[in-house]
Amino acid sequence: MNGAQDLGGMMGFGPIVPEKDEPVFHSSWEKRAMAVTLAMGATGSWPLDAGRYARETLPPAEYLSSSYYEIWIKGLTKLMLASGLVSEAELAEGRAIEPPRPVKRVMKAADVPAALLAGTRCDRPVTRPARFAAVDKVRARNEHKITHTRLPRYARGHVGTIVEAHTMFVLPDSNAHGGGENPEWLYTVRFTGTELWGPQADPTLTVMLDLWESYLDPA
Repeated sequence: MNGAQDLGGMMGFGPIVPEKDEPVFHSSWEKRAMAVTLAMGATGSWPLDAGRYARETLPPAEYLSSSYYEIWIKGLTKLMLASGLVSEAELAEGRAIEPPRPVKRVMKAADVPAALLAGTRCDRPVTRPARFAAVDKVRARNEHKITHTRLPRYARGHVGTIVEAHTMFVLPDSNAHGGGENPEWLYTVRFTGTELWGPQADPTLTVMLDLWESYLDPA
């Protein structure tokens, strides 16, 4: 969707100024925010892509005025409300009121390091041949969905070159909305800066994007 999270290539937000020696967490509550979000994700109540969609559907003014972990907590709250795992009354009271609903699984503290190290596998067995191969020219589709997508706005309608065909991966656009995994081939596509942002862009700049097959057409 065209939300406030899709800022790539947009002007007017000022330069990015990296924080020197930036700590992993700026406050202790951020550690808890990350822990709670990961713990709830581990319950299997929703897929990773649904979590991303919940965050990106925050109102733009709220998204842009919130810190990184504030966005995490606000997205998590939306998911928990939608799943019936918390109520508006409980959020207002700051405590449990109703008996907890059962979840598929609970991650124990001792299992966290191994789970984080393993990550989440999103590749799937190949069930059909790839439509594109290395050096093929492709055009990213100019689609502006109201649902979740991993095709950035600044790449839509532009021509790039296939660098590599990986394998089949879970399609976020479907998985975020309860439509199943529907795996597709995933490709690394190289775009030039001038293709994306015009002749005034740095001519030495290239951008690599990992894009699903349904995002692309032959150029």
